[in-house]
Amino acid sequence: MAKVGNAGSVTTPQHLDERFRDAVSALQPRDPRRAPGEPVHEGSALTGDRARELFDAQLTSRHLDLAARWLRSFNEGFYTIGSAGHEGNAAVAAALRPDDPALLHYRSGAFYCVRAVQAAPPFEEDADPLVDAARDVLRGIVASAEEPIAGGRHKVFGRADLQIIPTTSTIASHLPRAVGIAYAMSAVPGLKGVDTPWPEDALVVASFGDSSINHATATAAFNTAGWYDHSGRHLPLLLVCEDNGYGISVPSPRGWVAESLRSRPGLRYFAADGTDLAAAHAAAVEAVAWVREQRRPAVLHLSMIRLMGHAGADAEIAYRSADELSRDLDRDPLIRTARLLIEEGFATPDDLITRYDELGWQVRKIAEEVLGEPKLTTAAQIAAPLVTRRPLRVSRHLTDAATRAAGAGSAARSQAFGGKLPERAGPLTLAQTINATLTDAMLTQPGAVLFGEDVAVKGGVYGVTKNLRDRFGAGRVFDTLLDETSILGLGLGAGLAGMLPIPEIQYLAYLHNAEDQLRGEAATMAFFSKGAFRNPMVVRVAGLAYQQNFGGHFHNDNSVAVLRDIPGLVLAVPSRPADAAPLLRSCLAAAAVDGAVSVFLEPIALYHTRDLFQQGDNEWLAPYAAPGEWSTAHIPIGRARTYPVGSAEDLTILTFGNGVRMSLRVAAQLAADGYGSRVVDLRWLSPLPAADLVREASATGRVLIVDETRRSGGVGEGILAALVDGGFVGAARRIASADSPVPLGPAAQEVLIGEDAITQGAHALLTR
Repeated sequence: MAKVGNAGSVTTPQHLDERFRDAVSALQPRDPRRAPGEPVHEGSALTGDRARELFDAQLTSRHLDLAARWLRSFNEGFYTIGSAGHEGNAAVAAALRPDDPALLHYRSGAFYCVRAVQAAPPFEEDADPLVDAARDVLRGIVASAEEPIAGGRHKVFGRADLQIIPTTSTIASHLPRAVGIAYAMSAVPGLKGVDTPWPEDALVVASFGDSSINHATATAAFNTAGWYDHSGRHLPLLLVCEDNGYGISVPSPRGWVAESLRSRPGLRYFAADGTDLAAAHAAAVEAVAWVREQRRPAVLHLSMIRLMGHAGADAEIAYRSADELSRDLDRDPLIRTARLLIEEGFATPDDLITRYDELGWQVRKIAEEVLGEPKLTTAAQIAAPLVTRRPLRVSRHLTDAATRAAGAGSAARSQAFGGKLPERAGPLTLAQTINATLTDAMLTQPGAVLFGEDVAVKGGVYGVTKNLRDRFGAGRVFDTLLDETSILGLGLGAGLAGMLPIPEIQYLAYLHNAEDQLRGEAATMAFFSKGAFRNPMVVRVAGLAYQQNFGGHFHNDNSVAVLRDIPGLVLAVPSRPADAAPLLRSCLAAAAVDGAVSVFLEPIALYHTRDLFQQGDNEWLAPYAAPGEWSTAHIPIGRARTYPVGSAEDLTILTFGNGVRMSLRVAAQLAADGYGSRVVDLRWLSPLPAADLVREASATGRVLIVDETRRSGGVGEGILAALVDGGFVGAARRIASADSPVPLGPAAQEVLIGEDAITQGAHALLTR
């Protein structure tokens, strides 16, 4: 039985190092030596020299884990979740090509090292890709600002030239994105004018731990891949489950992972012992070949072990027996690979121990070097990737789009609009305006794709996407399965693949079960990659309240707090048709130019509204701008719109969405009473148009905030904070909806703000 450690401690770096030396020294070399190019076993695709290369990657990965613990011992290392025990994933990397995009979980050190060697330019004598890979990882561990992917913001595996897309530590949250990339790979060949960063026969690989299979995002990804395969849309996706039997301290029930993965419909199942390099390589080669040739999804289940616990502070002896820990040590993949090389005649114990020491010395030397590298020192530095906005380029993009729309010729454009150009159709509703804007976007941007529940054949539950599928085909406008996580995952992958995804979430209340795909994945991609990877996306969401006699809470959700506190996310709310088109174009242009992620929140109750003051006045309608007018109608992100009502300047009303229409109606009544108002439509809820708000508030000295979201966590709180931060001195009053879900039927009026409340709030300020 293997020695575990002193006084019940387990697999410390020192004991792991000593055990490797002892075990390898005791092995008996084969005589005579075999030629390096021979297979390690009869019929194996793994040769002796290739096994030696993979062993180097395994050794480097192990030394990186040892170095992380060493750095942590004097508070200079900040990440100790290691790859020890998972070094068999070197075999997976070896079976792939360096142009296959990879999304790796946090125990992928050996994979990363192999990929660095694969992608290294040939014939560069001074270059050592293993050293470069080690430096990358160690820079991440010490939070160096010179780390190549996240720049010291987090420790991730990622590098653009290696086609390794960084992922977060949120369990399995990257899997829906991987499905989206695979979908895009299968769809792009049918789209003209769209190129992906990868060859046509590439596949995408995503790795994850065994406990992750129980997470909702993993279930969504497995289900979506299988759903598409069953539907005839084949996705070139390889999912790799690295199964060490534990989720921190919670064991996976024996047989559960295998049974769960094997039973997934539409996923071909492969399995191997991931601590056995030859067996793992054989299974990986078979799985990769099947996915690449069939263009269909598969899962590779590798049995692994976990050495040195989950992370540095994890004392496994508290929840694992000494016998179990010893059995894991007996399966140490480094020792098993050493045994393979020595007993099959490709190396001697001295060869491998010498190489172990050489690589260990290199890693320690690099660790000492990166200690002196600069760290991020200001909030501006840290947040810089989140706020990339280039308004001049966005404006030029809009001008170019208008030129392309005009250049398409009136006949072609008229055909796309079903025979009648929208600018000649008379004033339009909000829904009609959004439909026309989406049509022009599809015309002018070949990579634009629109998808979601019921958006294609049905044309949306409110008709907003009506006829778009007929105009642009099922390849660009398509229905998805009913799963918001997967809808956003498709968008995340499509954006990375060179498309401009426009997913629709059918109702705001349905977004919340998928919100981490925006918070943890979409909005953080720039943060974790310094902008090297972009997932441009405009998410259309039907939301807010005031639908008459329909829906209750789930179709009238008025809470947007979950969206407003996501750093980098843009949140737009059109209230009037006149603003809807330029707002949506700005979001689309920011996505195309800056890789921005925007949520375009469409007030359901205003979709088909025609009148403002009285029935039949049609004052809520607006004409659609012809392409030549787009640039002059441009609305920059973070700029509000003011409607002066009356001749005096007595009151400023700050509002958005449904509140704009109600406030304009109240302002008209106030004007009849001799009071002048400035009704300000925020238009952007994130970022708030703070400068505009302070300016308009200061113009009257009296501010009424009309907030249709909830009092606690609502938009009004942010408006008040912006006024205070901006130095506003004057009277302010806030009215907001109750802290309650919206009930069904007439009872909704009891929790939502209405015109009576706005009027009362206005008079309270005006009569002070």
